[in-house]
Amino acid sequence: MKLIILSQYFLPEMGAPQNRLFELAKGFRAHGWEVKIVASMPNYPTGKIFKDYQGKFVNNDKVEGIDVRRYWIYASNSARAFPRILSMLSFSFTALFSAFFMRREEPDFLMVESPPLTLAFSAWIISKFSGARMIMNVSDLWPLSAKELGAISDGTLYRSIETLEHFLYKRADLCTGQSSEIVEYIKLQTTSPVYLFRNGVDTIRFTQSQQSSTSREPIRIVYAGLLGVAQGILALCEAVDFSKVGAELHIYGTGFDKERIDEFLKANPDRGIRYFGVMPRDNMPDVLQKYDATLVALVKNIYGAVPSKIYESMAAGLPIFFSGEGEGARIVKENELGWVNPPGDWNMLLQNIVAYSNKDSAARNRLKHHCRDIAVNKFDRTKQIDDFHLYLTNISLNQDSKP
Repeated sequence: MKLIILSQYFLPEMGAPQNRLFELAKGFRAHGWEVKIVASMPNYPTGKIFKDYQGKFVNNDKVEGIDVRRYWIYASNSARAFPRILSMLSFSFTALFSAFFMRREEPDFLMVESPPLTLAFSAWIISKFSGARMIMNVSDLWPLSAKELGAISDGTLYRSIETLEHFLYKRADLCTGQSSEIVEYIKLQTTSPVYLFRNGVDTIRFTQSQQSSTSREPIRIVYAGLLGVAQGILALCEAVDFSKVGAELHIYGTGFDKERIDEFLKANPDRGIRYFGVMPRDNMPDVLQKYDATLVALVKNIYGAVPSKIYESMAAGLPIFFSGEGEGARIVKENELGWVNPPGDWNMLLQNIVAYSNKDSAARNRLKHHCRDIAVNKFDRTKQIDDFHLYLTNISLNQDSKP
């Protein structure tokens, strides 16, 4: 069985899609699949093509033995809409040059990461040319999420993009969604099969990340992720003095608000907040085990979005302070993984931190072990990949058995 994954993002870039697709590729290879990647030249999150890839239109390399074929992209991390759209369109166009490569490879499945929708449209064209069955992996309901964030208004442009979205759902041989909300939304638009394939987490990576808690002060909370508008970490830093409740917030990551966060903390060093820069993926299990809890934040509910930090936190045995709404908040509540406050309700966040601080060592340890058990039993990525492998194998067997 052959699988080609088409994605604008892939290692050595950092980020949730990059890590998730890499783990998927490794997992399918373990089941005997031949897996190859088609991606853009790495440039995220800096918005500049990495040094070793500059000046090239196409490049072939390997990531831990996985073949990766990369095509040029107009790289940008500008906050302005036009450069971002141009970046998205550029790779959606250059990716079309992979059609001959894919036709020669004769993959059973072509799995495309969406958004961007324009890349999914390219994948549909390529699938027709190569004969591969197209899997549209939807990690974000675009353009709905863009409208919810105020990046696009409900007008002619929005309806045009929405028409393309629904067209692709109907043309895909299979749609996969990373949350229950995404799956239910897609089912309303198509009669094609739809499969829930969550981000999940490689719990084996975090096996050594558990430690016993003590009733130490201050409570050490970690935020590791994007520092963008949607996360609202800058507003959090400006509004919350963690030192007043005997806590510390340690921030890892990068993004649009990085410089402003760094400048604010240097000017306000006594708020119990520290910034440590980017956390390398391989260091995450060891770093997380130093903390008592984790913070996950979203400024507003983005329908269908479930931050991957939830899965990593529970795998590391860290209770979660979730600031936000939606399916992520429901996962935390329903599985009793920690505390939830509405977005921007910093007083309630502080109350939740105090509630955790008041627990004794035994209660903290029970909660930490519970978080780890939920990760292993419900959200383990290896188990999800195993199930997805069987699902696609059955599709192939059923297709091949048709007269």
